[in-house]
Amino acid sequence: MADPLLSFTDRGIYCARGDFHIDPWRPVARALITHGHADHARPGHEAYLCSHAALPVMRHRLGDISAEGIAYGETREIGGVTVSFHPAGHIPGSAQIRVAHKGEVWVVSGDYKTTPDGLCEAFEPVSCQHFITECTFGLPVFKWAPQQMVANEINSWWEAQARAGGYALLGAYSLGKAQRLLRMIDPGIGPILTHGAVEATNAVLRAQGYDLPTTHQVTPDMDIKAQAGALVIAPPAALGSAWARRFKGASTGFASGWMRLRGVRRRRGPDRGFVVSDHADWEGLLDAIKATGAENIYATHGYTEIFARHLLELGYNAQVVPTEFGGEDDSPETEAA
Repeated sequence: MADPLLSFTDRGIYCARGDFHIDPWRPVARALITHGHADHARPGHEAYLCSHAALPVMRHRLGDISAEGIAYGETREIGGVTVSFHPAGHIPGSAQIRVAHKGEVWVVSGDYKTTPDGLCEAFEPVSCQHFITECTFGLPVFKWAPQQMVANEINSWWEAQARAGGYALLGAYSLGKAQRLLRMIDPGIGPILTHGAVEATNAVLRAQGYDLPTTHQVTPDMDIKAQAGALVIAPPAALGSAWARRFKGASTGFASGWMRLRGVRRRRGPDRGFVVSDHADWEGLLDAIKATGAENIYATHGYTEIFARHLLELGYNAQVVPTEFGGEDDSPETEAA
């Protein structure tokens, strides 16, 4: 039997025939990258290929890299292997990567969600025989409410703080989640302030044409009292810092899929937890897998054992593949859920 087109190595997912890696976690010569979060787009590779929409934020995060963009759906031949990038719906510029050779087709999902969010390019199913899928939220307990319902909850919370002359301090990851929330909230309630990490990412995405409401970066000389009634968006790590303590008496919120779990809400300790995720929920994962038509499923980062076992019960040829993804993405204590 011929070797499979993709294999799993100590550097990451590898295509020997094309001599490239996908989202490798150790330095390689040629890296195809699904999206800009730090566990997938790491420094040190000699050459990068990503979607056109992901390229600016990758340069912002990784600095002076040798990188090239590719349009969604465009095909590229690498060592006789055909590759293409397709929207993953995770964050702006995120992609699934299709790899094909002589009728053998693999798709690497990266991270994805199947419901449109009004910000990033909507998920598109890609037919294949082999599907490498994340399962960050691969438990039946994870079921996302309609986005507008959650937006109403956030707006009501913010409006209550604004009426009292206070602040609503919301923890949200600086790439993807923060910008999605900016599209969800009602800017008519009050001013919107941002942490520098969020505002820097806003600037990159605005320059690409993503439509975001007006925001103001919090600076050392800002008169905080004059910003009463503001919504303040900051990375989770900033919530307990001296930076956040400038907003005296602020009500704190945290936006993450992990807010679905009471234990995580207690550990995080926000006044309010909003269940907003840029990953597919249980049903979204199953729907995405079904839409590919794939028989062979490889579960990575998340509730892999439970999810793979369920897939086996459904009749798929499923297995768990250990990876080193997760730094920002699949831990309730880290940045991109």
